[in-house]
Amino acid sequence: MLLGPGGRSPNLEDRRGSRMAPIGIGGGLIMLILGLIFGPGIFSDNGTTTQSSYGDVSADSAREEPQVQFVSQVLDDIQDTWAGAFERAGGHYRPAKLVLFRDGTVSECGPAQSAMGPFYCPIDEKVYLDLGFFDELERRFSAPGDFARAYVIAHELGHHTQHLQGIDARVREAQRKNPDVANQLSVRLELQADCYAGVWAHSAADRGKLETGDIEEGLNAASAVGDDRMQRRTTGSVNVDSFTHGSSQQRVNWFTRGYESGNSKACDTFR
Repeated sequence: MLLGPGGRSPNLEDRRGSRMAPIGIGGGLIMLILGLIFGPGIFSDNGTTTQSSYGDVSADSAREEPQVQFVSQVLDDIQDTWAGAFERAGGHYRPAKLVLFRDGTVSECGPAQSAMGPFYCPIDEKVYLDLGFFDELERRFSAPGDFARAYVIAHELGHHTQHLQGIDARVREAQRKNPDVANQLSVRLELQADCYAGVWAHSAADRGKLETGDIEEGLNAASAVGDDRMQRRTTGSVNVDSFTHGSSQQRVNWFTRGYESGNSKACDTFR
C-alpha cells in the first residue's frame, strides 16, 4: 500500500504498556456476575484493578512502531472514506477508536484477550487489536502482506459502520426473537462487513493507494479466515450449521462485490 508519511492517528489508543492481570475461573465467574449486575462498563479501566503494569516494554514498542504507524494510517484512511460517504448521503460519521493492546485488556464488552483475535465492541465503539495477530495471520493462516492487515482493520471498521446505521442492533433483536437463525444472521453481518471492506478498497484503488498484488493479499486473508477453513484446521471437519462468519468462498465473494462496485448499497446481505 502507498500511504505516505507516518504518524499516529488521534483515534488510536495505545494500551501496550499495561496488561490485564490473569483471570482464573473463579475470577471470571465474579466478573460475569458483576457484569450482569452493573453492566459491561464495570470492566472499563478507569479506576478498576483489572489492569496491571508489566515492566519495560520500550524495546517491543520500538520494534512495533512501523506497524503502529501503518495501523494509524489505514485507520484514518478508512474512516475518512466512510465520513465522506456518510456526508454525501446526508448523514454524519462518528469515528471509532482503535485500541492497541498486548496480551489482554478490558473493553465495555468485557475482557479482551489476544486469543480472541481483533474485534469491534459496539458499546464503546472501539476496535481491539493485538499487533501479534498480524504475525499469526502470516504464519498460521498463510496470509502475508500489508493489505492483508489492512483488510482486517477495514472489516472491523465495517462493523462500526453497521453500528452507526443501526444494523447490528436490528440483527441482535432478530436473534433474540428467533434464536434458531442466530448463526445465519451473524454470518450475514460478517459478510456485510467484508463487503464494506471491499468498498473501502475500491476507494483506495481509485485514489492510487494500492499496489500490484494488494487485492490478492486481501482476498487471500478473507479466504484464510473463513469458517470452513478455520474448522477444518482446528477440528478436521466442517459443520456448516455452526458457521458465524461465513465460508472462505462467501467471504471472498462479498469482499469482491464491495471492491468491484465501490458502493455500500451492493452490500445488503439481508435481502
